[in-house]
Amino acid sequence: MKHLISIASNMTEVKTNNGEYVLFSYSTPVAGYDDKGAFKTDVWYSRTTTRHINKYLDGVVARVVEQEYIDSLI
Repeated sequence: MKHLISIASNMTEVKTNNGEYVLFSYSTPVAGYDDKGAFKTDVWYSRTTTRHINKYLDGVVARVVEQEYIDSLI
């Protein structure tokens, strides 16, 4: 079972069955945490999505991963 957590307007976090956390900006998965730490997408979507990612990570340095990796988590 996946768990949805509303963070802010148009920002939602999903906890997967495997324990990863994935941030959705609007309906797009863009960042999160896995067993290796924080990650964020290599794709630029918009200023707003970038702001969502930065707010979510809150200063944590995240590794950049391919969007396909994030898509595979959900």
